[in-house]
Amino acid sequence: MELDLTDAREEKVVTVVINRVTKVVKGGKRFSFNALVVVGDNHGKVGVGLGKSNEVQGAIQKGTAGARKDMFQFPLIDSTIPHEVEGHFGAGKVWMKPAVGGTGLIAGGGVRAVLEASGVKNVLTKNLGTRNAFNTVYATLDALKRLKSREEVMKIRGRAE
Repeated sequence: MELDLTDAREEKVVTVVINRVTKVVKGGKRFSFNALVVVGDNHGKVGVGLGKSNEVQGAIQKGTAGARKDMFQFPLIDSTIPHEVEGHFGAGKVWMKPAVGGTGLIAGGGVRAVLEASGVKNVLTKNLGTRNAFNTVYATLDALKRLKSREEVMKIRGRAE
């Protein structure tokens, strides 16, 4: 009996940021960690999770599990996005524009981590507002969720192919 592994794709896991946080109690300070993790399949599917634990490895594992649960699909056209889009989260604002093949991934910080994991290879981005890694990652996700394929736009406008 053969196993059918055609649907099983390898995932790319990227840890964007790890923070050590402190709780001050009567006996002193208690340290714990949180980790922002991005998981993608390199084919237009991506998710983000925030894990918290007393150990770094535990926080990364919890973040990875949360990111897998939170994954969503967005349209890709020849390893770029279909149209210009802007995403917001808190004070973070991310602008993205499709680019021709060979341009590369023009992005930094959390935006780059999300786009690399999701399989976007050619895109221009600009991070506006805050530089906070959490807000930029979630603003990037908001922008990707706003993307629509050509077929979706035609359906919304009530036009046939």
